[in-house]
Amino acid sequence: MTLKITKLLTLTAVGIISSLFAFGQPRLPQGYFWKKLPNGLEVVVIENSKVPLTTIEIAVKNGAYTEGPEYSGLSHLFEHMFFKANKDYPDQEKFLKRTQELGAIWNGTTGNERVNYYFTIGKDSLDAGLRLINASIRFPIYKEEDMKKERPVVDGEFQRNESSPGFHLYYDISKLMWGDLITRKMPIGIHEVINSATPEKMMVIKDKYYHPNNSLLIICGDVKHEDGFKKAEAIFGSWPNSGFDPHVKYPIPPFKPMAKTEVFVKEMSIARTPMAMYAWQGPAYMTDSASTVAADVFSTITGLNSSKLQQALIDKGLASSAGLSYNTSHYTGTISIFVVPNPTKLKECHEEVMNQINQWSKPDYYTDEQLADAKAILLRDHSRELEKPSSIPSSLSFQWCSTSLDYYTDLTDNYQKVTRADIAKYISTYITGKPMAAGMVLTPELSKQVNAASFFVVK
Repeated sequence: MTLKITKLLTLTAVGIISSLFAFGQPRLPQGYFWKKLPNGLEVVVIENSKVPLTTIEIAVKNGAYTEGPEYSGLSHLFEHMFFKANKDYPDQEKFLKRTQELGAIWNGTTGNERVNYYFTIGKDSLDAGLRLINASIRFPIYKEEDMKKERPVVDGEFQRNESSPGFHLYYDISKLMWGDLITRKMPIGIHEVINSATPEKMMVIKDKYYHPNNSLLIICGDVKHEDGFKKAEAIFGSWPNSGFDPHVKYPIPPFKPMAKTEVFVKEMSIARTPMAMYAWQGPAYMTDSASTVAADVFSTITGLNSSKLQQALIDKGLASSAGLSYNTSHYTGTISIFVVPNPTKLKECHEEVMNQINQWSKPDYYTDEQLADAKAILLRDHSRELEKPSSIPSSLSFQWCSTSLDYYTDLTDNYQKVTRADIAKYISTYITGKPMAAGMVLTPELSKQVNAASFFVVK
C-alpha cells in the first residue's frame, strides 16, 4: 500500500457549517463538478466515459505532518487497517469477498499531507462501491488480531526501505533539515511506535481527522454528476460534522528554517553504488504558491538532455543520473538534487554539482528554447495523465490536501505563464546562498580509498 501558520479561532459546529457555505464554487476543469454537503464533505464528480469504469476515492488531510514522535507511522498503519473489518463486513475475509464480487481494484497511500483510499469498479457498481468505502471510513472495527497481523506488514515496509542506502541518505538529510519535527516529514514512522500500536491509538487518529469536513470524496468515470451527487449524499450525508477544524484544534508546529549548512559522509557496506543528495527547504503553498509552480518548471529544465546540468554530469561521465525535484507542500517543501556519481570520479562529480548550483542564478543558465521545452513537457505530461481516468482522482486529491482545487485547475496554465523572473525569484529565495543539507553514502572501502570526507564539503 502504497505538509505561515495563521492564528484561527475554533468554530462551533454551526459556525463551521456556515463558513463552509461562505466559500464560492471552486474553479474546475470542464467535466468536473463540485458540491459541498451540509456536513462539510466536499464531493467532486468527474464525468469521463472513456471506459465503463468508475473510480471512487476518498482523501483525508492526515499523514506524517499530523504526527509527533508518539504517533509516528500510525497514519500509515491506519491506512492498512482501512481494508480490514468494519460494521458491514465484520472480518477481512468478508471485506475481501465483497471486493471480489465487485471486481474492485483497490489501494491506499499515505504521504506527508494526505491519506487516500480508492476503489475502481464497474460503472454499474457505483452505489455498492460508495457503500463499501463509507463503511470502511466511518465504521471501522479495530480488532487486536487484525492489528497483530498488520503491524509486521507495515513495519516490513519500513525494513525494506532500510535495506536501501538511498533511504538512509534521504533519512539523514531529513534529520538535518527538520530536526525534532522529522516525524512530520516521514510517513514510514518509527519501528517501536508501529509495533506497539493499539486499537485505542487507531481511534485517536480517527477521532482527530476522519471527519467529513476534513475529507474529499471523488467519483471519476462513466457517471453523470447528478447521479453521483445524489448517491453520495444519500450514503455519506449522515456522517456527522466534527464541530471543529482538526488543523486548528491540533495545529501543525512551524518548521524552523535551517540555521546552517550541514554535510556528511556515511559509510555503509550495502552502498555498492555511491549516492549523493543536496537539499534545501523550499516554498510552502500557503506562503509562496507562485514559487511552487516555478520550482516545477525549473526542475523540468534541468532534466532536459540539453541542460547544462545533464551535459556537465551525465554527458561527461561524472554521474549515471542526476535529477532536481521539488515536493509540492502546503507547509515547507523539500528541494533536492539526487545524484548517482561515477565511483571513479566522486570528487570531480561533487565539485561539478556545486559548480552547477552556483550557476543557477545566472540569466544564461538556460535558454528561452529550453524554457519553452520544459513548459511543453509539463503540458504533455498532464495530457497523458488525463488518458487514464483512474489516475485523475489521486492527482486531484493530492492538490486538495496540499494546495487547493483552484491550484489544481490552474496549474497547467500557470506553468505556461512562468517567466524568467519567477524562476530567478524562486532560486534566490530558496537556493542561492541558503543553508543546505548534503550527504553521500558509499562503502567503507571506497570512502577510505578516495578519502571522501576530505572533498565532500560545501563552501
